[in-house]
Amino acid sequence: MARDTVDLTPIESRDELVAWIEKGVKPKDRFRVGTEHEKFGFYRKDNSPVPYEGPRGIRAILEGMEGLLGWEPILDGENIIGLADVTGGGAISLEPGGQFELSGAPLETLHQTCMEAHAHFAQVREIADPLGIGFLGLGMSPKWTRAETPVMPKSRYQIMTRYMPKVGSLGLDMMYRTSTVQANLDFASEADMVKKLRVSLAWQPVATAIFANSPFTEGKLNGYLSFRSAVWTDTDNDRAGMLPFAFEDGMGFERYVDYALDVPMYFIKRGDTYIDVAGSSFRDLLAGKNPAAPGERAVLSDWVNHVGTIFPEVRLKRYLEMRGADSGPLSRIVALPALFVGLLYDDGVLDAAFDLVKDWTAEERQKLRDDVPKLGFKAEIRGLTVGELAREMLTLARTGLRRRDRLDMNGCDETRYLDPIQAIVDDGRTAAEALIEKYLGPWQGQVDRVFEEQAY
Repeated sequence: MARDTVDLTPIESRDELVAWIEKGVKPKDRFRVGTEHEKFGFYRKDNSPVPYEGPRGIRAILEGMEGLLGWEPILDGENIIGLADVTGGGAISLEPGGQFELSGAPLETLHQTCMEAHAHFAQVREIADPLGIGFLGLGMSPKWTRAETPVMPKSRYQIMTRYMPKVGSLGLDMMYRTSTVQANLDFASEADMVKKLRVSLAWQPVATAIFANSPFTEGKLNGYLSFRSAVWTDTDNDRAGMLPFAFEDGMGFERYVDYALDVPMYFIKRGDTYIDVAGSSFRDLLAGKNPAAPGERAVLSDWVNHVGTIFPEVRLKRYLEMRGADSGPLSRIVALPALFVGLLYDDGVLDAAFDLVKDWTAEERQKLRDDVPKLGFKAEIRGLTVGELAREMLTLARTGLRRRDRLDMNGCDETRYLDPIQAIVDDGRTAAEALIEKYLGPWQGQVDRVFEEQAY
C-alpha cells in the first residue's frame, strides 16, 4: 500500500464496511490490472544494503525521483517515504527494510504494464546509477542478516516491528528481508468476486512455484525454493493463509468483512499520529470499545488501512490482490499479471480453472500451499504434480489472453508476456533451482554472484 489514508468519515455499522468493498464492483469494460513490485537496493562496490539517510541513501533516491517525475512526496513526519502520481494513480513506496516498491497505476492492457515497468526501471537507474546503487529482484535478500538490514523511518513499521515477534517467528523476516510482485484485478459482481477468489486461492501455490526465486539467506542455501512463501506460514497466522471460509456456502462480501473484523489491527491514524492498537480487533473499535484506544470511534480510513494490513495469499479490497509470487527479473514482473489476467478475465477460462480445483478440500489446498515452498514443481495434489498443474495454468491463461485480443501497435496480443514463465515450466526447474545449480557449480558457493546476474 503506497500510503495510509486519513478519511475521518465515521463508520457506524458493519453494513457500511460491506458497502465499501461492494463499491469495487465494475462492468467488464472497466476492468483494469495493477502491478506492484519490490526490489532490494544495494551498493555495487560491495553488495551492501542501502540505508535511508546519507548522500547515497534511499532518501536521496526518492528526492531525485521527485525532481525527475514531478510526483507528490509522501511524508512521515519530516521524512519522505514515497511519491504519488496524483494524475495516473501510481505510487512509489518503501517496505520496512528499504525494499523499493512501485505500485503501478490501474491499466487497461499488459502492453501498458510492460511500458510502465520499463519506464520505472529506466527512471530509477537514472537516479541510482550515479550513486553507485543497483537493484536486485529476488524473493528474499540473499546475503544480509536482520541486523545488517536497514530500517526505514515509517511509523506504522515501528508498531508492526514490536508486534510481529509476539505472533510468529518469521514476521520480521517478512517485513525486512522479502520482496514480492503482486497483481491486482477487478470483479463484476459479488458472485464474480467469489469465483475469482476461489480460483486464485486454489491456484496461488502453483503461481508460487512458477515464480519461486528465494533460495538464499545470509549467503547460504536456506533449504527452500521460495523461502519468502515459507516465511508467511509463521508470520502472523491470524492474518495470513488460504482463507478456507472462502470456499464455504454463503461466501460473499459480508463473510469477508466478518473475517476482517476479527483480524487483529496494527494501528489507527489520527492526523499525523499513529496510535498503536496492535492485537485488538476492529470489531471492538466499531463498538467504541477498543481497549488500546479508549473513546475512539472507527472512521473510514481505519477500515481502509486495516484491510490493507491483512495478508492472505489472495486479499480482497475493492479488487483482488494476488500475493503468492517472489520478485524476479523484469520479464517475470509482467508475466505475473499476464498469468492472472489470462486466468480470471475470460469467463470460459475462469470456469475451466474452477472445474479443475473445485473438488479439492481445504486440507488438500493447505498441504499444497505448505509443500510448494520446498518442493516447487514436485509438490503433488491428487496425483498431479505442480509442474503438470503449471502447464495447465499457462495453457488456460494463454487461451484467456488470446481471446482478450488486446493488440499492441505491431499487432501482437498479450500472450507473449507469458513466454518467460512458459520457459521455466517447460524446463521443469524453478528459477530458484537454476540459481542453486549456479551456486553449487560455477559460483563455487559465493552468493555475491547473484548481485551481478540478477540485478536490474
